[in-house]
Amino acid sequence: VDDSVFMRTILKGALEKAPNIEVIGTAQNGNEALEKVAKLKPDVMTLDIEMPGLDGIGVLEKVMADSPMPIVMISTKTQEGAKLTFDALELGAVDYVPKPLADKSASLQGFREAVVRAVEAAFQVNRKRLRPDGQKPLQRPNSAELDIEGRVIAIGISAGGPATLHKLIPVIPPDFPPIVITQHMPADFTGPFAKRLDAASEITVCEAKTGETLEPGKLILAAGDRHLRVIKRGGGLCASLDDGPKVAGFRPSVDVLFESVAKTVGDGAIGLVMTGMGCDGADGIRKLKAVGAKTLSQDAESSVVYGMPKAAFNTGCVDQVVSLEAIPQILAAYLRQRAAAGVSTG
Repeated sequence: VDDSVFMRTILKGALEKAPNIEVIGTAQNGNEALEKVAKLKPDVMTLDIEMPGLDGIGVLEKVMADSPMPIVMISTKTQEGAKLTFDALELGAVDYVPKPLADKSASLQGFREAVVRAVEAAFQVNRKRLRPDGQKPLQRPNSAELDIEGRVIAIGISAGGPATLHKLIPVIPPDFPPIVITQHMPADFTGPFAKRLDAASEITVCEAKTGETLEPGKLILAAGDRHLRVIKRGGGLCASLDDGPKVAGFRPSVDVLFESVAKTVGDGAIGLVMTGMGCDGADGIRKLKAVGAKTLSQDAESSVVYGMPKAAFNTGCVDQVVSLEAIPQILAAYLRQRAAAGVSTG
């Protein structure tokens, strides 16, 4: 669905070349989209956000209220485009792909590949997780008697991540240890997403910058298209960014973050792999487990896409499989467990 003939042609051409995808219809505006969804009943829809008349947000609200289905938003790389994208994700869209800034072949090819990946991931979503109003709100954990000295929580997440983190992070109390997150997200979106999380949360949320210190009550989000590592500096820990080769198909990569946390934090770390497609984070979970860190993976029932958590679980290096709703309490329990024992939980 797109009001641009050029963009509809690009989208249709890219998707038709994928062996497992059939394009069964196109629409040039929101009202036509609603008519064709009702008639054709597609498995997945790509949806332009900014259209005259009934825009993408209006279509999304209507579809998710009447008959929820996996929807991939096609957004613009602007501040307003980012805002509307995150609005859409909170309303139930499962993923998004930013439009290319120019009609250059390299830019268009990257866009085509991203659209195919997003649609393939969207087809695999857990459709029970599509309706935001059908999910229980997460509860803030009791943070009394926590031992956070030398602790770091590292999270890897991808497809379904923005909406999932928008449920999880606002209930994290400010006396939790530092949190570092690699979320697969384009460079233009990580800054606005960090600000959005920060405004909704008790803890401080910021986009990663080299030299940014890890502190209790602070979350550092990997910057788009840059690997995030945790390194030692002086007597503390800080973030380090680089634009090295993609790992597990991604930059930023969860494996890169987890490996660095294993080296610098050791058995004081807690590693968590959440919703996402692919296997990024599986090698990192092995490295965390090898140094005695606590390792968790999200369960299939609460994951939007049970790809990355499944790959992590299949390594045999996951201590506990957890639902999204239980994560805050379980993290607090691990921190409290060490405080009660007076020794490392590793």
